Amino acid sequence: MPTSSASTTDSARTAAPSGGVQSLERAFDLLERMADAGGEVGLSELSASSGLPLPTIHRLMRTLVACGYVRQQPNRRYALGPRLIRLGESASRLLGTWARPYLARLVEETGETANMALLDGDEVVYVAQVPSKHSMRMFTEVGRRVLPHSTGVGKALLATFPPEEVRALLARTGMPAATDRTITTPEGFLTALEEVRRRGYAIDDNEQEIGVRCLAVPVPDSPTPAAISISGPAGRVTESATDKIVPVLQQVATELSEVLTSSGGTQAS
Repeated sequence: MPTSSASTTDSARTAAPSGGVQSLERAFDLLERMADAGGEVGLSELSASSGLPLPTIHRLMRTLVACGYVRQQPNRRYALGPRLIRLGESASRLLGTWARPYLARLVEETGETANMALLDGDEVVYVAQVPSKHSMRMFTEVGRRVLPHSTGVGKALLATFPPEEVRALLARTGMPAATDRTITTPEGFLTALEEVRRRGYAIDDNEQEIGVRCLAVPVPDSPTPAAISISGPAGRVTESATDKIVPVLQQVATELSEVLTSSGGTQAS
């Protein structure tokens, strides 16, 4: 059993009483550790990261396998199971429902279409949108999936990732050009992410669609990587408009984060 201070801390956190059922807390903790590890792990890896003894982990994993939330691979390692997909899809829809009042505020204060997107695997998926009231407005279908390198929300999401993980993702997806403004090299994209981190927001400047500009920020401390954005015609989302819109985006992202990370959740008034 690991004796390092990190493992001891994790073990204490996992076993700490919270008024709930300890075995449930441990089971969900193991599922999250599996997700953090890419979805497939061995028992010894889980023991090292959680600080729990192997017999305890084996018992919990056996229960999760029986319920369909984990499956055992032919190589004896454990992978996240298919029953989690339905839970994830339902949670994504609910996340979009929670976000809508905040997106509506963005529309009221900026005049432009507001979006919320998540990073799902290697793709960005839009989970909520509130359209602008302008007759000339941007529209992205909820459920639409795009590659992150050509979008503002994709940049905002990936700016929170280590460069080596970003390079690996780009190697898997490729970097096709949506327009002649799309960034198509890993070096160029990593430089753009440095700029996002420096100024605190991301820009899609005609990179996904000619004539459209998008401003995006990550939702801090979100349980899953999430970002919100506004998008509109380049003639309206100008540099001067950006100076007014970004603080609103950042404020709404912070308020939305508080809802997503609280146990009960409250709606915007």
